[in-house]
Amino acid sequence: MTQPTNPPAHLPATMQVLERGWLSSNNILFGGRSQTALIDSGYHTHAAQTLALVQYALQGRPLERLINTHLHSDHCGGNAVLQQAYDCRTTIPASEAQKVSVWDEDALSFSATGQQCARFSFDDTIEAGATLTLGDMEWQVLGAPGHDPHSLILFCPEERILISADALWQNGFGVVFPELVGESGFAEVRATLELIATLDVHVVIPGHGAPFNGVQQALDVAFSRIDYLSADPVRNAQNAVKVLLKFLLLDRQRIALAELPQLLSQMHILLEANRRFLQQPLPVLTQWAIAQLVKVGAAVIEGDLLVNRV
Repeated sequence: MTQPTNPPAHLPATMQVLERGWLSSNNILFGGRSQTALIDSGYHTHAAQTLALVQYALQGRPLERLINTHLHSDHCGGNAVLQQAYDCRTTIPASEAQKVSVWDEDALSFSATGQQCARFSFDDTIEAGATLTLGDMEWQVLGAPGHDPHSLILFCPEERILISADALWQNGFGVVFPELVGESGFAEVRATLELIATLDVHVVIPGHGAPFNGVQQALDVAFSRIDYLSADPVRNAQNAVKVLLKFLLLDRQRIALAELPQLLSQMHILLEANRRFLQQPLPVLTQWAIAQLVKVGAAVIEGDLLVNRV
């Protein structure tokens, strides 16, 4: 079992980043005098590992609160396991509450992306404008639509720390999913980046990848990328197809080549992106996506299998 990463020297002792691989989002654990809390819970198939990491990091303390920045499956897939283990108070974005209450997997994007998430419940909600006390620090809750219309980010002005989820990574941001189904997303990504640029951020804790300094450099990369994607929406659709296939491969590790067209056909959001932008027969699109992953070393073909590579 991978043990939690040690907090960088510039992070307060009351918070710890459990950096994960790209299948699961990072988990951010808070202690201190205030209640213990965890932001985001990783993917469904990593749930047992998530629980073990949290238990190790808490050193016998209970987990009292669980908060999701947004409800993509790689950020909330461990919710059910943590709730079973700790009966923790669970907080989700307010705009997602009805979908979770009735457990609408289509509206929650799980079915559309071909991903899994065990059913979980929630106790309360948060939205932009709220404040939270986590790790004995005050955090502002900010809206961050773009990658996901309902996503939130958290900023601590005193410590100059931004928990950016998938709104800002060191080398970009998450797939702009709304654009794939004919909804606005590019403008929202840009507005979120402009909001982040107004904050006095020293440390960014992204949803994926290591915490980093140098927010201006990351913003420059992100602004350049949104310029590139919005100039031709086909680019966003192509990126989404590659990401969805890679995520499937991260989950399964080895997939028979013959199965891939059928597996991709179950992803409604991929089919919609293809219908709107790419307009390729699914077997042709599948072969293109495989070739793209192999080209960059993200996968390798071994006999009749597509095999994941880091």
